[in-house]
Amino acid sequence: MAIRKITYNEAVTEIEEILNKIEQEEFDVDELAEKVKRVSTLLKICKDKLMKTNEQVEQILKEMDE
Repeated sequence: MAIRKITYNEAVTEIEEILNKIEQEEFDVDELAEKVKRVSTLLKICKDKLMKTNEQVEQILKEMDE
């Protein structure tokens, strides 16, 4: 089964949903650890996407200066 890549916006939306539920105390202790781990994974995805985009923008700007 192929793993579908999550978009930046999808990751941010999921993070927001999880944080909302944590704030509303909708998770029990067993679910909480799992959800915190998921948020950590999503944050890494977002960070990687932002870093890649930044590198691409810097490369484009560098090429424009040449």
